[in-house]
Amino acid sequence: MAFDLAEHPHRRYNALTGEWVLVSPHRAKRPWQGQQEEVEKETRPEYDPTCYLCPGNERAGGQKNPSYTATFVFHNDFGALQESTPAGSFAKGGLLQAESERGICKVICFSPRHDLTLPDMEVADIRKVVDLWQREYEELGQLDFINYVQIFENKGIIMGCSNPHPHGQIWAQSSIPVEPVKELVQQQNYFTENNRSLLSDYLAIELEEKKRIVVENEHFAVLVPFWAVWPFETMIISKRHFGSLSQITEAEKDAFADSIKKLTVIYDKVFNISFPYSAGIHQTPTDGQEHPGWHFHMHFYPPLLRSATIKKFMVGYEMLGNPQRDITPETAADRLRSLV
Repeated sequence: MAFDLAEHPHRRYNALTGEWVLVSPHRAKRPWQGQQEEVEKETRPEYDPTCYLCPGNERAGGQKNPSYTATFVFHNDFGALQESTPAGSFAKGGLLQAESERGICKVICFSPRHDLTLPDMEVADIRKVVDLWQREYEELGQLDFINYVQIFENKGIIMGCSNPHPHGQIWAQSSIPVEPVKELVQQQNYFTENNRSLLSDYLAIELEEKKRIVVENEHFAVLVPFWAVWPFETMIISKRHFGSLSQITEAEKDAFADSIKKLTVIYDKVFNISFPYSAGIHQTPTDGQEHPGWHFHMHFYPPLLRSATIKKFMVGYEMLGNPQRDITPETAADRLRSLV
């Protein structure tokens, strides 16, 4: 019997983090007896007088939003990081360690309309979001105490989103977080050894095989990573090797907005609902160091598995061993590609 990625249990290596995922394709054939939930049918008005993100409304922290007509950004009224945090640390016995973390948290409203999400927006309006992401990355990154700027979006109640108004967040902080550090190490090691970016070489393989490519345009490719953990996980990768939004061209910004639009429209078709996910841009740290190996990309992590009511849970073996998935990345890519 010959080993078959589509049939037999196997591990896949995540070249971007150095970690592994267990893939069990045969389990996708088993009957489902797990938890199922009712799908909430949601309709929203263009403007909600009770929404703290709509134009002209008062936020939970008491501040009043301007009557904005495009994008809008403000300091999070209840941010997880604070600019005023004093320097300090705690250590005991070499095992207990803590250090202060200074930072800034912001909220970005993608649109003044309460009833839209990214797939509902025009590409030109998503481009305005990209422009704002670029400006915030550059302005926050220039602060001497900010070494990493994480731009992200939590979409949907099951992803912890506290307000349905289309918005994302920015957490800028004095340390480089755990996930970007993993990617930083892997990308830099690869670049040092090969004088090429890891994601450039990886993308070349994906574009040759076409098995996991979902959509692409002149400047970006959307794909299900070979090492994907979440059932319909995807990644948007720039075809040109550059590190951050500071280095992106005008044409690439248009193409990036186009890629986000196409992907999120596809997502909404998977189970005919507003598809939930957590998504975020991974780009060069702003620590003043050269990071020639870093390659711009954006992750999308949706939780849904078999239907609008069946989610992927990280439990048991995945909490104690390592991540595991049933449907293969190739099967997931086929499903997404069929909805283009």
